[in-house]
Amino acid sequence: MAKEEVQEAVVEETEVATAEAEVAEATEEKTEDTAATDETANADGDELSPWYYFFAQGCGWCKKSGPVVEELNNDGYDVLMLDVAEPDNAKLRDELFAEYDTRCGTPWFINADTGKGICGFREKDVLELWLKGEDIPEPPRPTGPPPRPPFHGSTNKEDIAWKKEYKQWLKDNKHMPKTWQDQQKSANEIIDAPRPKSDPPRPPMGTALAQATDEAIDRWGVDMDKWQEENSHLPNLQPVVKMLQNFKNRRNQMAQQQAPPPAAPTALPAVDNTKLNTMNARVQALEVKLDKIINHFGVK
Repeated sequence: MAKEEVQEAVVEETEVATAEAEVAEATEEKTEDTAATDETANADGDELSPWYYFFAQGCGWCKKSGPVVEELNNDGYDVLMLDVAEPDNAKLRDELFAEYDTRCGTPWFINADTGKGICGFREKDVLELWLKGEDIPEPPRPTGPPPRPPFHGSTNKEDIAWKKEYKQWLKDNKHMPKTWQDQQKSANEIIDAPRPKSDPPRPPMGTALAQATDEAIDRWGVDMDKWQEENSHLPNLQPVVKMLQNFKNRRNQMAQQQAPPPAAPTALPAVDNTKLNTMNARVQALEVKLDKIINHFGVK
């Protein structure tokens, strides 16, 4: 084989080897990138769920919301259930409050990516709208409070008139959800239940309570005693003594909250070391002079 042919063969083999190495390196980098991407997705997994549900153990509405959230998760959603009693969860909630300029107690549902949330208990169909990113309609509200039932001892005519008003009130609130409808009593149930003979005496509240004396609160207790005697047919009446103590405790707490903070102690003036040293020097000089005078007169 000629020398030129050998050189060409060596160059060709080198180029082929270089190309194969480049292809292998590119394939390896692509594989590593894909693996890294998959690893990131797998590592984040559940943590990337944007749906947060903040709840508290002692929250009554949370106890109703919890089973609904669990049912949604069983349907394939991934709502993170976060107890605000945990410091990290409370911190996350506060950060979301600040980010989206909002406030809510519990339960609170929030999409951490969009800021769309729901404050309070809502039914499953409404939560599904939230999970789909749709706008949430305002919760329905009653048209007003129910008509007040007549006092104990009312006439049949008064009872019939009230029942008519109450049934109309229920009819005007058919827009309320079924859970609300199920909680309403019938007119007959209310009329047949024990009812007071009159309004109870109004206790001191708000500013009046904060300024009330023990004597004023005790006078209310006397009136409340009389009212309870007249309405002894009512169940679950709270002892007046306990109510009086609760009012006084509450008043004392309000007084402590409104009291101005104690004045800071007056700071002692700073010591001037230069003046102090000068005075010490003068005293020492005076002592020397006194010693000389005493020695001069021979005083021991």
